[in-house]
Amino acid sequence: MASDPHQLHERHLASAQQSLDAIAKLQDHSSYRLAFADNEFLMQDELRHVRLQLEYLKPQLVLEQHNITATIVVFGSARFLSPDQAKTAIALAEKQLAAADTAQNQQALLRAKKQLDNSKYYTASQQFSALATRYSCCNKDCAMTIISGGGPGVMEAANRGAMDAGGESIGLNIVLPKEQQPNPYITPQFCFQFHYFAIRKMHFLQRARALVAFPGGFGTLDELFETLTLIQTKKAARVPVILYDKAFWQKLINFDMLVEEGVISASDLELIQYADTPEQAWQLILDYYHLT
Repeated sequence: MASDPHQLHERHLASAQQSLDAIAKLQDHSSYRLAFADNEFLMQDELRHVRLQLEYLKPQLVLEQHNITATIVVFGSARFLSPDQAKTAIALAEKQLAAADTAQNQQALLRAKKQLDNSKYYTASQQFSALATRYSCCNKDCAMTIISGGGPGVMEAANRGAMDAGGESIGLNIVLPKEQQPNPYITPQFCFQFHYFAIRKMHFLQRARALVAFPGGFGTLDELFETLTLIQTKKAARVPVILYDKAFWQKLINFDMLVEEGVISASDLELIQYADTPEQAWQLILDYYHLT
């Protein structure tokens, strides 16, 4: 039988790109622009719902195309330095203090020493993500991809650990007035930029099979409590929610007091687990899913 001369299975409608190419030949005037290629039009307040949809769809389609269906979310402060960065900061602070013994320089040295102490969280995030990624690289049927907020600190360490282990990782970066740059360890095709916090948080949780929250500030707390609320209200399926460094979290939040005051149930405390080492955090996830 002769081959089909009419190409039944090929596209027969012009693509949007073909229209863009045709428009490019016309005079560069806003009235000639296609609606979906007109940035001035798309940036209007009345088009917010369209931008929200686009911001949801871009990561959704890319991750679907790469068959990423299960992730481990790593939360934590953007302000923690790596040990090397922290040691460099101490050396600089000591040099400045030697040159001028002022109260300001003394405080700067104290802050630098605190950063060195807190760099343990950077290291722990990096080690945990490497553990999870090595397992996923060797067990494709139950692989879970590391996903972070895409910025510095704990987020950078998470993506870095995945790269160290020879795997891929996702970064959901938020554009902020003070410029949060995507860290260099995110797998490039999985580096996404967001304007809307709400859509970003939706992508954190949509594929989450576990969440590990390292110490952090307002952003970490926001993400943690939204996760707990969704699970508590059964808007999201239960997954392991692991708080790294039990002493830090128990000093910060008195969960028992919330039970005593009757604002949460005693059973709600079962939604939270604690870990004090990367290995312990990873083991909690393995145990939850009965993996070996």
